[in-house]
Amino acid sequence: MTNESMVSYTSVKRLRIFRNGGETITPTIKDVAKAANVSVATVSRVLHNLNGYSDKTKVKVLEAVEELGYHPNAIARGLINKRTQTLGVLFPNVSSGFTSQLLYGIEEAANEKGYSVIVCNTAEDGKRTMKYLQVLREKQVDGVVFTSELLKDEYYNQLKNMKMPVVLVNTHSAKYSIPYVKVDDRQASYQATAYLIDKGHKDIAMIAGTPWDTVAGIPRVEGYRQALADYGIPFDEAKIAYGNFHMESGRTAMAKLLEEAPPFTALFAASDEMAIGAMGMAFEKGLKVPEELSIIGYDDLNLAKIIFPPLTTIHQPLTEMGRLAVAKLITLIEESGEVPSSIVSHSIVERRTVQSKT
Repeated sequence: MTNESMVSYTSVKRLRIFRNGGETITPTIKDVAKAANVSVATVSRVLHNLNGYSDKTKVKVLEAVEELGYHPNAIARGLINKRTQTLGVLFPNVSSGFTSQLLYGIEEAANEKGYSVIVCNTAEDGKRTMKYLQVLREKQVDGVVFTSELLKDEYYNQLKNMKMPVVLVNTHSAKYSIPYVKVDDRQASYQATAYLIDKGHKDIAMIAGTPWDTVAGIPRVEGYRQALADYGIPFDEAKIAYGNFHMESGRTAMAKLLEEAPPFTALFAASDEMAIGAMGMAFEKGLKVPEELSIIGYDDLNLAKIIFPPLTTIHQPLTEMGRLAVAKLITLIEESGEVPSSIVSHSIVERRTVQSKT
């Protein structure tokens, strides 16, 4: 009888020490099968809740798994069920408050369904998008949540070649039939502008997003312009300054408006971060908010609640949007059917940065 045959496979310590010359190693599915005195196929069937074994065998396998501390490898599982239980998420900026609230909903919904999340920071203008799509392909993710960026032809073709489901969040594609989750940016911006007009403001400036951005930049400008037109207020190009949705660009755009634009009593900023940047610049220039300048933002980030004065803004249900996107994606993965797109509701959250003009 060899020393190996004398080793008790109910003792993980002795198993590990003998097999690796005194150094511990990670147990494999073969170790579990040997400990339970069953085949590897039977262990796999037990771990995946398939039929074809007795209750006694199931108990033996699960006891061996626990005793050995065996943890199935995600890629190994994928060889059996063709899935790795992982989702890829692409964000242009992982450090923003917008992203953190959206990602919270994505991760919560994914974890509830037994999926892990791989987050990729594609950077502005999609500098690393193609690189990370290849990374996700190599990681064999089951699906992709694509957020806040225009779905270019090269991205779509890569996703198509990867043959994996994708759901868009805070963006959509007019060219490709891909399910999305977003608010109606044009309508939300219209309502933000109309809200200021209803408060008695007629001289309303805007800090818009990136001017060539068809996802959120252009639609929000269109909503602003349409509201002015519907209320009979002439549009003045000089009252628009452009940023990139981030805080520092809001400061810069506000400085430009204060120096170059005709006088205005209210401001609509196309993101909360730009609104907060604009508020900071207004304070530096000696303007009081809302007494001398009313400001409304867009997103309803957590930061909007804690600044002073608290920011009136358009609420996007970012956490819920993340959860809904994951629900759609898992349906595509597990049921291989079609899912509809969703336009989620928005609302105006009144706080303390807008004052009626009397």
